[in-house]
Amino acid sequence: MNSVSQFQEDWFQNGSSEQSKSGRFVAAELLNGRLAMLGIVIGVLTEALTGHGILSQITFGVLGIN
Repeated sequence: MNSVSQFQEDWFQNGSSEQSKSGRFVAAELLNGRLAMLGIVIGVLTEALTGHGILSQITFGVLGIN
């Protein structure tokens, strides 16, 4: 193999590697966003049911204070 074809092969491998990584990062960010939205909805529903705000749910739940 000459240096030009080796350069082209390396360029193609690096480009395809970056595309597959970016696809995985996009999927991971979508999952993180969906889980965050789910957490907020659960916190708001719990607030509606118990009357305690999200902050008090977190602090009182961990500390065991009513």
